[in-house]
Amino acid sequence: MNSSTASSPVTQKPLATGLALATFGAIAFSGKAIIVKLAYRYGVDAVTLIMLRMLFALPLFVGMAWWAGRGKPGLTRRDWIGVLGLGFSGYYLASFLDFAGLAYITASLERLILYLNPTLVVLFGWMAYGRRITRMQLLGMAISYAGVFLVFGHEVRLGQTTAAAWGTLLVFLSAVSYAIYLVASGEFVKRLGSPRLVGLATSVACLLCIAQFLVLRPVSGLFELAPQVVWLSVLNATLCTAVPVLAVMMAIERIGAPMAAQTGMVGPMSTILMGVVILGEPFTAWTAAGTVLVVAGIFVFTRTGR
Repeated sequence: MNSSTASSPVTQKPLATGLALATFGAIAFSGKAIIVKLAYRYGVDAVTLIMLRMLFALPLFVGMAWWAGRGKPGLTRRDWIGVLGLGFSGYYLASFLDFAGLAYITASLERLILYLNPTLVVLFGWMAYGRRITRMQLLGMAISYAGVFLVFGHEVRLGQTTAAAWGTLLVFLSAVSYAIYLVASGEFVKRLGSPRLVGLATSVACLLCIAQFLVLRPVSGLFELAPQVVWLSVLNATLCTAVPVLAVMMAIERIGAPMAAQTGMVGPMSTILMGVVILGEPFTAWTAAGTVLVVAGIFVFTRTGR
């Protein structure tokens, strides 16, 4: 009895801290879409906006890679090839497609589409490695995809047919690109560790985004940007990119990946709330119903997939 009483605060403290970190990380990640939508109001395009985000985030991710790699063996040629490929798929291409899609659809729909990521990971695992998909997982997928189609159909009925279709496709392809990264990264996570791999892969993505801007846009255009775009990009790079990455990794250390993933369910709700309050996006019964279906479907999917 005394032993149990004495150990209780020690057990509860990491749990409470881990849940708080996971919740903060999910909400901070969700804020990215809000900041991007705000920046678009100042006439900036996706190529410039993602370059600014990655430019300001680059020192943070380089520092993460250096810190996680201290005292560890250097990367082999195979490791570097893997890091380059994962950085391209998981952080450069996925981020660019997401930013581009946000120019056409609401932040709420964007977040619901990205929340389908676990289903794509399982599908690619089945396609690449023959991993079994259970009936309950299929049911969860059907429920969650029905929720996305419900919100998408509502945006189409609002007269945004072409824009909604194009934006939805771009964001879905972003989710596909990130799912490919998650499926392919397993071997490298074991070899390099998650913090080191994330730091290296995101650093590669930052450099690719900067190079893309230098090829496609004149540098002089940066001096014509509204100051608000720069400050929003700084906020995006720190509070909505680097900080939540660290928060989620720290949460996983304390409460494990499954519980951290379940806590991430606050993400869609927080995006919708911020979209309504900050962006003035409409909150309708269609949006509410679609969100409930997506979250419920992913809950069923992840619970039965263990």
